[in-house]
Formats: sequence, structure tokens, C-alpha cells
Amino acid sequence: MASPIDFPVDEIKNLSPLILAHIGDAYFHLYIRTRLLQITHNITRLHELSAEIVSATAQAKIYHAIEKFLSDEERDIFRRGRNAKSHLPRKATVAEYHASTGFEALLGDLFLRKNFSRLNEICELAFKEASS
Repeated sequence: MASPIDFPVDEIKNLSPLILAHIGDAYFHLYIRTRLLQITHNITRLHELSAEIVSATAQAKIYHAIEKFLSDEERDIFRRGRNAKSHLPRKATVAEYHASTGFEALLGDLFLRKNFSRLNEICELAFKEASS
């Protein structure tokens, strides 16, 4: 998947982590929905499975499971997202919500930098973790 817009690297560094998380959330939703097509074509089941995997609670667990595979720079991006001020979560603890925001910020950063091989590698690790 190609990024529709080219962002200079110095601009990406200056984007709000919540903007990065917004982009990362959209990418992760699409990745998971597409990946689940290998499991089922039933729309109800697709929705149930994808909603479970992209939830803040699941993303927090995923992040903690794959953290050891991340570079120091990737963990720094996660921390920026995790520490961003945002609204209170509805269906997750505050810690889970912040961790999921950090995870999504990492994905958004990788997407905007067009580091698609690493983005897909992390998303596949996340999918396998969520499926286990």
C-alpha cells in the first residue's frame, strides 16, 4: 500500500503523536480486515474478529508481546504516542488505551515514512500475537 502523500521526514517528526495514531489506526484496521479474509469470508465473523483485534485492550497486549522486536527508535515513537494527552477510554483501562495509542502512533509513523516492509512486519507480528 502506498502513501498518497509525501511528508518530509522532519515534518513527520513534528506531527502530533495523536495524528500519527490516527493514521496508524486506519492502517491497522485495513491490515487486519484484509488479513482476516484468509480465515473467513463471513461478514459478521470478519467484523467480530477485527473488532476484537483492533480494540485498545488487544493492541496493548500486542504491543507488550512484540516490544522486544522493536528498535530503540520505534520504542521512542511508541512512548511519544503513549504519553500524548487524549480523551478517556470507554472500554479499556487508561493504561491499555495509552499503550494502544502508542502502538498506533508507531504504525502511523512507519506508514508516513513509507517504511512498508517494517510496517507489514510489525502488523504481521501483531496479527500472529492476536491470533494465538
